[in-house]
Amino acid sequence: MLTSSEVAAGLDLKSLIPGSLIDVETKSRHYHIECLGGNAIRISGHPEYCPNPVPAQLQGSIDKEGELELGLIGSGMRMKFFLDDHRPVTTTRVVSVHVDQPQAVQPKSSTSIH
Repeated sequence: MLTSSEVAAGLDLKSLIPGSLIDVETKSRHYHIECLGGNAIRISGHPEYCPNPVPAQLQGSIDKEGELELGLIGSGMRMKFFLDDHRPVTTTRVVSVHVDQPQAVQPKSSTSIH
């Protein structure tokens, strides 16, 4: 089961558990991202670079001053990721970020009342 939320400011990839799904809408594209752990992702949404899900590394987002914020996907910023560990892709400005995270599995209680 997934819990869903809209992200207003910025999303730190390190705060997500593997299997989390992120929808990122930029001014010109709609990206679907699956978190694989750390900054490893599987991404699709660009008709030329990643029309189908492909492995990538999220670098972060570039703010209005041109500074790179590592591991962050932020509204109003341009997302940057690497395909094949060497091909950099920088998106247009992010308009919205939406996250679906798997719910943590609750351990079954071993205590019983008699």
